[in-house]
Amino acid sequence: MTQIKPSLRQKIQRRPVHGVLLLDKPLGLSSNQALQKAKWLLRADKAGHTGTLDPLATGVLPLCFGAATKFSQLQLEADKTYEAVLLLGQKTTTADAEGEVIETRPVPEITPALLDEMIRRFTGPLAQIPPMYSALKKDGKALYEYARKGEEVEREARHITIFKLEMAVAHDPRAQAAIKIIVSCSKGTYIRTLGEDIGEALGCGAHLGFLRRIETGGFTAAQCVTLAALEAMSEAEREACLLPPQSLVAAYPTVTLDADNAGRFSSGLRRRGQWGVNAPLVQVFGEQPAAFLGTAHITADELIPQRLLSPVEIQDMVQAAQKSASSSVPVLVTGVSAVTA
Repeated sequence: MTQIKPSLRQKIQRRPVHGVLLLDKPLGLSSNQALQKAKWLLRADKAGHTGTLDPLATGVLPLCFGAATKFSQLQLEADKTYEAVLLLGQKTTTADAEGEVIETRPVPEITPALLDEMIRRFTGPLAQIPPMYSALKKDGKALYEYARKGEEVEREARHITIFKLEMAVAHDPRAQAAIKIIVSCSKGTYIRTLGEDIGEALGCGAHLGFLRRIETGGFTAAQCVTLAALEAMSEAEREACLLPPQSLVAAYPTVTLDADNAGRFSSGLRRRGQWGVNAPLVQVFGEQPAAFLGTAHITADELIPQRLLSPVEIQDMVQAAQKSASSSVPVLVTGVSAVTA
């Protein structure tokens, strides 16, 4: 009689989890691999990330769970800050250290005056052609699929903005010379392409040897937790690392509704009131019980729903807050009252 061995990996029982995990993505993992690992550790049934980081890159990767996924687009559109090291004198197939070297050139003397010139040249509005090794699609296929076959397709330039650029001479044994840069930029900026463009402007070529995202949409690397730290935690400790979904809209004005108006608003109805502001986006809370309801915009004293949490999501979050309060775990509560008509 054949003996059936039990499964070596027990099936995980998924559950509703709502919140934002600020992950310090490790080197070598794709954003999706990091997301799936965190999702497994939290046993979450719904999750998504807020824009990809290359496997070569580390740093701030906000992960959204449950109700928070409804507001992830705001992080996709957020400004970001990176630090990187440009290895001068060589161009590679991928514009980073993972690619094959395709050209080697001598490097000029990197003086403070030359760095100042590069800062002036590459600060402000720029037109940037996306790299072939990217996830952008052309005729239904990602550009990197063409690149892996040695094909190059035409790409339209994108308009981006470099808000602030810092440069300093660095030392790296992998290159003739190196430059450390810190870049604050608009969404859609490719730091690999910026590095290549700076290398061309210097006349020697360049590729990225290091890339780290240190801030996105107001979230910083200092707030992040690593996968290794998460793995060492209990499930309750992992849950305590989650920011509430409203943290994604915390920079916007807040409106708090009484029970009657909260119920109507959550049903998708517009509410009239003295909100004191016309705004393209506000975060909306219920007063009793204290709960995040979603987002809206205000025009001519009308509060118009945009993205709403479902009754089940609201109930889950209220119960989670009550559970945390009873176990002495601090809970983020925000909201200011508004008088309704």
